Amino acid sequence: MNRLSSNRRMFWRIVRRLLFAHRGRLFVILLALVAGATITAALLNLQVDAKRRLTSEFRAFGPNVIVSPTGSMIESGEQTIDEQLFFKFPKRTRASQVVRFTGFLYEVGTAAVFGDNKTAVRTIPTVLVGRTTYGSVFGESFSTDEPPHHRADHECQAGQAAAKQLGARTGSSLLLKSDKDQSLCELTAVQIYGTEEDNQVFTSLTTAQRLGRNLEGRVSLFQLIVPGTPDEIQRYINALQRQVPDLDVRPIRQFTEAQAKIYSRISGLLNFTVALVLILTALCVMAAMANVAMERRNDVGLMKAIGGARRRVVRLFLTEAALLGLIGGIVGAAAGIALSIYLGKAVFGLAARPRMIVYPVAVALTTIVAILSAYPLRHLAGVRPASVFRGEA
Repeated sequence: MNRLSSNRRMFWRIVRRLLFAHRGRLFVILLALVAGATITAALLNLQVDAKRRLTSEFRAFGPNVIVSPTGSMIESGEQTIDEQLFFKFPKRTRASQVVRFTGFLYEVGTAAVFGDNKTAVRTIPTVLVGRTTYGSVFGESFSTDEPPHHRADHECQAGQAAAKQLGARTGSSLLLKSDKDQSLCELTAVQIYGTEEDNQVFTSLTTAQRLGRNLEGRVSLFQLIVPGTPDEIQRYINALQRQVPDLDVRPIRQFTEAQAKIYSRISGLLNFTVALVLILTALCVMAAMANVAMERRNDVGLMKAIGGARRRVVRLFLTEAALLGLIGGIVGAAAGIALSIYLGKAVFGLAARPRMIVYPVAVALTTIVAILSAYPLRHLAGVRPASVFRGEA
C-alpha cells in the first residue's frame, strides 16, 4: 500500500512538472483549447435556444391549428359547433406548455358609422366576426373552470379596408346589424391584417351570437396557438383528434413546416460550424504537441532508463492532455455561454437563455479533442534510452 501510494504521488508530481516545465508552449495549447471551447459552447447554446426562440417567434404569426365543422356537417347545414367543446380540449402540450384558444363566429350583416348628429352617415355590408380568447395567456396558470375572456359588448374593432369604406376612425360609434338584431359599439382600434380580415368588423362573441339566429353558445371554429416543435404540435393534434373525433382538426401547414425547415437549416449550419471549430482546434493543439514531443525525448529516455514502463509513460502524457482539455473546457465553456447571451441579443434582439446541458457537453468535447490531439506524444513511448544518451535521438 505504501509503495502504491508513493507511486501515485510520484505520478502526479511528474504530471505537475510536465504542465509547468514548458509553460510557453502549454499556454499556447491551453489558449487554443479555451478558444475552441468558447466558440463551441456559444454555438451549441444558440442552437438549443434557437428552438425555443423560433417557437416564440412563430407565435407572432398567429394560430397554427384550426378546429372546425367537418365537410359532412356543413353539407347537412350544421355550420357551427358547440362552444362548450372547448372544455374537452387538452389545455397543455406534453411538454407542459400552455395552449391558447380563440373562438370565432362569423355572421353576414351591415355596419354603419354615426356622425355628430347621431345618425348613420354611411352603411356597408360586411362580415361581422365575434371572437373571444379562452383560458390564460402563455406563461400563466390555466384552469378549466376559467371563464372566456370576452371583449366588452360595447367595443369593436375593424379591418383597415372596412374602416376606410365606413370613413370611421378610432372612437367612432358603429351600429352592427343583422336580420335578427342590432348592436351599438365604439371602434377601439383599426387593424391591418393584409388578408380578407381587412374587410371585416370584429366584436365580442356574445354580441355576434345575439345578432345571429339560434347561435347562442355556438362558434364557427376554434383557432389554437400550440407552442413547441412541429413534432410536439403534431402529437397535440393527434391527442385533440381523439378528444373530438366528430370535428375537423388540422394544422396550418405553412407555419409548422416553415418552422421545421428553418430550425433544421440553422441546426445543420451550427453543427457544421462546431465540427469545423473542433477540427481546427485539434490541428492547432496537435502542432503544438509535436513540438513538445521533440523537447521531451530526453526526459522520456531518462524515465525509461530508470524503469518506467511504456504504458506509464503514455498514461502520463494522456493525463496531461486530459487536464489541459478539462481546464480549457471549463474556462472556455463559461466564456462561450456568456458570448451566446450577447450574440442572441444581437441576432434575435433578446438575450439567449443559458442552457446548462451545454456546459458539460462543451467541456467533454474539448477534453476529447485534447486527448486525441496528443497523438504525436505516442511516439515518445518508443524512445530508446541508449539512443538518447548517445545523442542519436
